[in-house]
Amino acid sequence: MRRFRRTLAAVAVALTVVGGSAGWVSADAQTAVVGPPPGTAAWQQEGLIDPAASTPHQVADFFRGLRPERQRELARRHPLVVGNLDGAPVELRYDANRRSLAADGRFGRLLASGRQILAFDPRGRGQAAEVYGDLKRAPHVAVVVPGSDMDAATYDRKKDPYGTPAGMAKSLRAATNDRTAVVAWTGYTTPVGVGIDAASGSLAAAGAERLVRFAAGLDAVGVNDPAVFCHSYGSVLCGLAAPRLDASDIVALASPGMHADSADRLRTGARVWAAKDPSDWIGNVPNVRVLGLGHGADPAAPEFGARTVPTGAAHGHTGYFAPGTESLRAFAAIAEHHTPAPR
Repeated sequence: MRRFRRTLAAVAVALTVVGGSAGWVSADAQTAVVGPPPGTAAWQQEGLIDPAASTPHQVADFFRGLRPERQRELARRHPLVVGNLDGAPVELRYDANRRSLAADGRFGRLLASGRQILAFDPRGRGQAAEVYGDLKRAPHVAVVVPGSDMDAATYDRKKDPYGTPAGMAKSLRAATNDRTAVVAWTGYTTPVGVGIDAASGSLAAAGAERLVRFAAGLDAVGVNDPAVFCHSYGSVLCGLAAPRLDASDIVALASPGMHADSADRLRTGARVWAAKDPSDWIGNVPNVRVLGLGHGADPAAPEFGARTVPTGAAHGHTGYFAPGTESLRAFAAIAEHHTPAPR
């Protein structure tokens, strides 16, 4: 029996390939970035609101009680806290993150004119969230959650653009004729390559906490409930976040599983959608959970109970947001709270 269990575990590790866009590559173990923003100790020495113990709505109330000049002063003195503090005013976070990026020096391209960086955490490989459009005024909002191999250095890379959260976000916004504000959210520690991190749910569980808080922060500053698009390993994260995630829709695309046996088991009031292109290699991943490895049922299977997203003209693991695909047209409809027309 012990040998059989070890064999099952080895099979799960070998077959549960859930990379974001890197494909079959070696993997490095990652340590999840968790906890309050960097710089919190200095912030709290001034007797300011506790980032770890305060909800995003309490954070929003705190900032509403400050004069604009005091808000700007805090952003100057504590940019890493303000820039990552869910519930802080959006424009104030943009300003704080410009300061943090300038001081960090590693990601100069993110300082280009017009870029709206809603979060920047330099710890680990670096995390970032970028906004395309006007969050406060847009009638519709979407958030893109990526899979493996994404961080502050790669989330907007030029190679394979529709496999990156920035490329997905820009394509989705264009497909809605710029009516939707879209956030490319690389706000968690993603797996690197293929290995235990990608086969297990530990990084997804840590990321789920961050996504739940991020969405609550949007709500706290009056942003409309987003449609959340979850690619590959990102759909594992979204499945774990679903019961507490403030979202209108949850879309699992190229998913290896969401740690739930059915859409009902996600325990969410959001509409649940799933997309899987027949040419996507994710279809070769067994939908199992063995000894803590693997991610369970296929969200795109009819018995899961998710609404089906058509994928005509999409190709491979990263082709769902490519212009001209049925999946992109459907995603645009979902982002605008419509039901995609059947094809």
